[in-house]
Amino acid sequence: MAKVKYYYDPDTLSYRKIERKKRTTIKFASIFILAAALFGFLFVFMASQFVESPRERALKRELVNLQLQYEILNESVDEAFAALQNVEERDNAIYRLYFEANPIPEEQRRAGFGGVNRYKKYEGFDNSKLIIESNKRLDQLQKAVVVQSRSLDEIAKLAEDKEKFLSAIPAIQPVRNEDMKYVASGYGYRTDPFTKVRKFHFGMDFTAPRGTPIFATGDGVIARADNKSTGYGNHIRIDHGYGYISLYAHLYKYNVKPNQKVKRGDLIGYVGSTGRSEAPHLHYEVWKDEDRINPINFYYGNLTAEEYALMLKKASLENQSLD
Repeated sequence: MAKVKYYYDPDTLSYRKIERKKRTTIKFASIFILAAALFGFLFVFMASQFVESPRERALKRELVNLQLQYEILNESVDEAFAALQNVEERDNAIYRLYFEANPIPEEQRRAGFGGVNRYKKYEGFDNSKLIIESNKRLDQLQKAVVVQSRSLDEIAKLAEDKEKFLSAIPAIQPVRNEDMKYVASGYGYRTDPFTKVRKFHFGMDFTAPRGTPIFATGDGVIARADNKSTGYGNHIRIDHGYGYISLYAHLYKYNVKPNQKVKRGDLIGYVGSTGRSEAPHLHYEVWKDEDRINPINFYYGNLTAEEYALMLKKASLENQSLD
């Protein structure tokens, strides 16, 4: 209950009750309400500046978490780039060099993306720089991986071709030749066994008993198996591809037919003494692009360094050939 207030009236020499006007009451009430509202607004404003709401705290935690995830992502991209760079270095310095392919330039591996701004949608945010940089690095990594993948596809094809090439070219002796005891005559000038005249001998002669097995020295296709070439008697020619042909002459009999595919080490015939031959032996030739070359260079597949040196010594002797 509100207190009643009085004032002293000198005219009547008595105390009179103070009567508050309604308008004054409304005025004071309005001022109080306005002041209260202003104070409340100021309180809310100040609280909003210094006190976080639950939603703001949640959003802030989410933002911090996103920043952490981007940092982890960038670290992972760094690790991926490091691993990729190691593959790229081996690709250029070993694989492509071995297969005689040109290295891929660094500017091609790290080329950017031209044209429109690919990252415009990430602009205008508080962390735009972080987001744009992360997406750029991911795109660069993706492109570098694509370039390297295509390079490895090319290397795989080159390796397949190289493997076929290495399997195809002559690389072993056509007869088993322990201790090099069958080497009779090599490539070069030799004495003809019939005319006794010094002339060029275009192959290697391996002495062996009649019926000794003869083996294909590389993968290929039987181009000929006949006796229709002067001096060779029964002979076989294998087309190895890549310009290489191997020839096996003076055979006793064949174990293959024309157009038959053979692998290195397959049995193709047997030693004989047909054609222009003085005794049972195998006359062996290697052709490259229609020129007869020294077979001594094609025995790396089954000889040690010491055995090869011994064969080279025996094949170099200028003696009498057997055909």
